Amino acid sequence: MDIFYKIIAILGGLSLFLYGMRMMGDELKKSSGGAMKAALAKVTNKPAMGFIFGMLVTCMIQSSTATIVLTVGLVGAGFLTFRQSIGIVLGANVGTAITAQIIRLMDVSAGSTSLLYFFKADNLAPVALIIGIVMIMFLKDDRFHNVGSISIGFGILFMGLIFMSNAVSELGEGLSAILMKFEGNYLLGFLSGVGVTALLQSSSAVVGILQSMASSVGVRFCGVFAVIIGVNIGDCLTTYLVSRIGAKPNQIRTALVHVIYNICAATLIIVVLTILRVTGVLNDAFWNSSLNSGGVANVHGCFRLIPAVLLLPFSGAFARLAERLVPDKPVESEDALIEEQLRLLDSRLITSPVLAFDQATNAIMHMEEIATHNFNAAIDVFHTYDQKRIGRIHEREDLLDRLADASNQYIIDISPYITQEQDSIHQSFLIKALNCFERIGDHAVNLTYAIENLHKDSGTLSDTAKREFAVVTRALQDILRMTAEAFRNNDVELARQIEPVEEVIDSLVETLRSHHIRRMTKNECNIYSGLQFENMLTNMERISDQCSDLAVFIISMEDNSIIGMEHQYVHNLHHSNDKEYLESFQDNYDLYYGMLDDAEHVAVRADE
Repeated sequence: MDIFYKIIAILGGLSLFLYGMRMMGDELKKSSGGAMKAALAKVTNKPAMGFIFGMLVTCMIQSSTATIVLTVGLVGAGFLTFRQSIGIVLGANVGTAITAQIIRLMDVSAGSTSLLYFFKADNLAPVALIIGIVMIMFLKDDRFHNVGSISIGFGILFMGLIFMSNAVSELGEGLSAILMKFEGNYLLGFLSGVGVTALLQSSSAVVGILQSMASSVGVRFCGVFAVIIGVNIGDCLTTYLVSRIGAKPNQIRTALVHVIYNICAATLIIVVLTILRVTGVLNDAFWNSSLNSGGVANVHGCFRLIPAVLLLPFSGAFARLAERLVPDKPVESEDALIEEQLRLLDSRLITSPVLAFDQATNAIMHMEEIATHNFNAAIDVFHTYDQKRIGRIHEREDLLDRLADASNQYIIDISPYITQEQDSIHQSFLIKALNCFERIGDHAVNLTYAIENLHKDSGTLSDTAKREFAVVTRALQDILRMTAEAFRNNDVELARQIEPVEEVIDSLVETLRSHHIRRMTKNECNIYSGLQFENMLTNMERISDQCSDLAVFIISMEDNSIIGMEHQYVHNLHHSNDKEYLESFQDNYDLYYGMLDDAEHVAVRADE
C-alpha cells in the first residue's frame, strides 16, 4: 500500500504540473492571441521566417500542439498556405523545448545569501503564487488579472514538479530498476516515450517527469535518450490526430508534415548516434554519464534543435510527400467559383472605387447564391434527411464566411480612396448587404441544426404541421428570390414589395405557432418536436427580417433621407395609409393564407 500512495503522490504532482502548464498557456494565448494570429498570418514563403515565428510563439505559450493546431486552423481559413505552414511546424518543435529549460531551475543550488537562491524552485514557486494572487485579488485591471493568472500557473507548475520530485525520490530503487531496463532495451524506452506522451498529450510533461527523476534518483544518458526520441514521436502523433478532425486536405497535410518531420528527425538522431557510438566518438564515459535536470533539458533541446536546422532546407520535399499522401479531393464547382471570386477581389483595383465596388458587388451576389442554396438545402433535408447533405451545408457555410470576411476587408480597404459622398454611401450599403446575406446563411445553418436535432431524437411532426411549414417555406423562397433580384438589378420598385411579404411571413409564423401549440395540447405533436419546430419557425422569421432590412437599404440608395433612419421608416410605413403598401400586403396575405386554408382543409378531410 505504501507504493500505491507514493504513485498517487506522483500522479498528484503530475496533475498540478499539467494544470499549471495549461493555465499558464491559456492565459498567454488569451492575452496575446490576436497578436499571435497576426504574426503567423504575416509569414512569407521563406521557411526560415516561419521557423522563427513557430519557435517564438511556442516558447510563449509553451505548447507545440497549440501552435500547430492554430496553424492548421489558419491554413483552413486561408490566412496561410500549406507550404507557408511548414516552417512554423518545424519551429514549434524547437520552441516546446523551452519548458524543459525552465524546469532545470530545480537544479539551482546556492546559499541563502546568493542571488541565485531566489531562483530555486522551492522559492520561486511560492513567490509566483503570491504575486499572482495579489494581482488577481487587489488589482482591478483585466491585464493584471491575466498576468496574475500566468504567474499562478507558473507557480502551480513548479509546485507540481516539487511534489513529483519528492515522491519520485522515495521510489528511487524501483525507478532506477526501470531505467536500467531502458538502458538495455532501447526499443522499450522508445515505445514507452511514445505511449506515455500520447496518453498525457504533452511532451513537456513527460520530459518534466524525466527531469524530476534526474533531480531525485539520477538518470543516465543511455537510459533516457531513446525515451526522449519516443517523446518527440508521441507528441506529433497526438497533434496529428487532434488537427485532422474535420480538416480539409491542406490542413491534414500541415498536420502530416509534423509527423513526417519528426519521423525523419528521429531517424536522423538514431543514425548519427549509432555512427558516433560505433566510431568511438561517443565513448563509454559519455554514454553512461549521469544527467541532472539540466542535462535532460539539454539532450531534449539538442534532439529538437539540431534536426530542425539540418532538415529545414528539405521542407519542400516534406511538402511534396504530404501532397502525395493526401491528394486533393474533387473540387465542387461551387467551391471553384468561390475561389475564383476571392482571386477577383484584386487589391490593385481599390484605388478606383467604382471598379472595386463592382468586384465587391459580384462577390456579394455569390454570397446571396450560397445563402439561398443553403436555405433550400436545409428544406430538402427536412423532407428527406441526408447526413452528407448536411455536411455539405456546413462546408458551404465556411465558404460563405470566407467570402464575407474577404469582401468586408476589401470594401474597407477602399476607404482611403473615397473622395465623394455618394461613394461613401455606396460603401456603407455594400457592407450592410454583405452582413444581411451572411446572416441569412447563419440562419439557414441554424435551421439545419434544428432539423438535425429533430431527426436525432426521433422527433416527428404531424402531417398538418408539415403542410403548414410548406406554406411558410414557399413564402420564404419567394421573398429570397425578390431580395436577390432587387439587389442584383438595384430595383427599388421590387424592393418596395418586399416589406409587405415580410409582414405576412411574420403573421404566418405567429399563426403556425398557435396552431402547433393547439396540436401539442391534443398530443398530436410531442413537446420536444414542438421546441424544434419553434426553432425552425424563428430562423425562418429572421431570414425574412434580413430580406426586409436589405430591401430598405436598397430603397435608401434612392432616398438618402432614410439612411440612418431605417427602423423609423419601417415603423412609419406600418402605421401609414400607404395605398400601395396596403394593397400589396393584402394580396400576399390572401395568397399565403389561402394556401394555409387549403392545408387545413386537407387535414380536416384526413381526419374524417
